[in-house]
Amino acid sequence: MKIKGMRWWIVVLVFLAAVLNYVDRQTLSALAPTIQADLGLDDREYANILNIFLVAYTLAYLVSGKLVDRMGTRHSTLLFVVWWSVSNVATAWAQGMRSMGMLRFSLGLGEAGIWPAASKVVSEWFPSRERALAIGFYTMGATIGATAAPYIVIPLATYDYAANLPSIHSLFGHGTGWRMAFLATGLMGFIWVIPWLLLYRKPRENNFVGQAELELIEDGTAETAASDEKAWPWAKVLRFKPLWLLLVGRLLTDPVWYFYQFWFAKYLNTDRGVAQSDLTITWVIYAAAGVGSLAGGWLSGVLIKRGVAPVKARLWVMLGCACLTPLSPLVATVSGLPLTMVLTSVAVFASLSWLINISALIVDVSPRHSLGTIFSVVAAGSTLGGIVMNMIVAAMVSGPSTKPAGFLDAGFRQVMGPLLDLASGQGYSPWFMAMAFLHPLALLFLWTGGISRPAPPSTNKS
Repeated sequence: MKIKGMRWWIVVLVFLAAVLNYVDRQTLSALAPTIQADLGLDDREYANILNIFLVAYTLAYLVSGKLVDRMGTRHSTLLFVVWWSVSNVATAWAQGMRSMGMLRFSLGLGEAGIWPAASKVVSEWFPSRERALAIGFYTMGATIGATAAPYIVIPLATYDYAANLPSIHSLFGHGTGWRMAFLATGLMGFIWVIPWLLLYRKPRENNFVGQAELELIEDGTAETAASDEKAWPWAKVLRFKPLWLLLVGRLLTDPVWYFYQFWFAKYLNTDRGVAQSDLTITWVIYAAAGVGSLAGGWLSGVLIKRGVAPVKARLWVMLGCACLTPLSPLVATVSGLPLTMVLTSVAVFASLSWLINISALIVDVSPRHSLGTIFSVVAAGSTLGGIVMNMIVAAMVSGPSTKPAGFLDAGFRQVMGPLLDLASGQGYSPWFMAMAFLHPLALLFLWTGGISRPAPPSTNKS
């Protein structure tokens, strides 16, 4: 049996994996005030837990890309989803900073792998003119997951288990609500595994793909040439100049999106007086992120169809995004929550449109046989940027800590102590100001570094 448009059904599965990925990730952020109060965590400890997740994420990126290239997309993706689902389920039994940190570390080890795997899916299943749209579609799954997370986990966390489900309350005891949120969201991953195993194979090995679609998929992809060359060793990967350009580009700009994921709900709660039960309003910014994901991919695809080279098409869209992100400082200065949410939505729209196109650039310029590895190294720059952002923002909003410094605090202070001292206790406003400059700076770096100039043929097979 042939399924029309099978490539889009495949990307729907990746989209759903991204939804689950972000629901599991955002459970902690959505319930942060409750969990912090229940486990006695201050803002620095909360930031450390976020950074423990990101440290694992960074380490996993460096390994997961190689796993994708060696194990193949089908089996590696299965491994990643099962791993992070088990980790999220286990978080229901966290008892404090140490156990929560360990379980979030495990979650990060699993969750990172879905993104190099997803990029490999796109390279295997889509011609170049459709890649950014496909990336935008599955990335929209992340924003939908982040949007849905508060609506899923807040009701689970606030339900009266003692009165209505005493057997569950007796199982978990104190904090039953937020513990059930982790348990329920983690179990969703095991359901997703079923259609993935049934449907996913490479296009030429997939019995559901028709001949016409197979020809479309392979149009201009030089699949045969790419498959003749073995995956690069690490030494050659690290000599690939576009890798370093794109790594720095994401290191500078991804902290903006991380901030809106990890800190914006807390900002609304502490600085704007929004109660936790009303933090579902954050769906607005995640909806904007989803629209930005699709719009960024669609627009660069339109430019490519009109004859613009793929790399230049991505850069033109990124230029437009870099012209919008300087609105960020206004978020912290305007009065009234509605205008705040409008400005935030514009900034997030631009940030995600940018992210889709810089991700598509990785697929455009990398040889397919080593795409997973290159993508994972570039993405490691993203998480490093997120770690730096978390440490700076934590210092800004909390000032000097009354608790002993954790290993992340101590290590980061050795490197950037003066910056932390300068930022300490300044509140969120300086970070909103900094976000105005990150995307324009990154675009300047990519353009002057030569990302728009094609690599020599020997290193640009894809």
